[in-house]
Amino acid sequence: MSWVYLFIAAVCEVGWPVGMKLAGLGGPLRWLWIAAAAVAMTLSGVFLYLAQKQIPIGTAYAIWTGVGAAATFAIGVIFFKDSASLMRMLGVALIVGGVIVLKISD
Repeated sequence: MSWVYLFIAAVCEVGWPVGMKLAGLGGPLRWLWIAAAAVAMTLSGVFLYLAQKQIPIGTAYAIWTGVGAAATFAIGVIFFKDSASLMRMLGVALIVGGVIVLKISD
């Protein structure tokens, strides 16, 4: 169950930067996006806490941040037209590779 908690934590980790990005675009929903980001941040922390009861802290934290960073990068490229240069893609591939190595070594 700890790996499920860690996956949920990583998904929620993506919610807060996306919420902040959407809030930064302005408009009448600005405060709703800020609130959604705060909820996502809180849930991410709670599920990370639950995951760390069984998963070593270094592994859990690295996977949590790695998955969150890679998914946020993908969302930025797909929905916000962020740059998808070769070097940026290589950087994300290295993060994902590190997460995979951590998972299979546990």
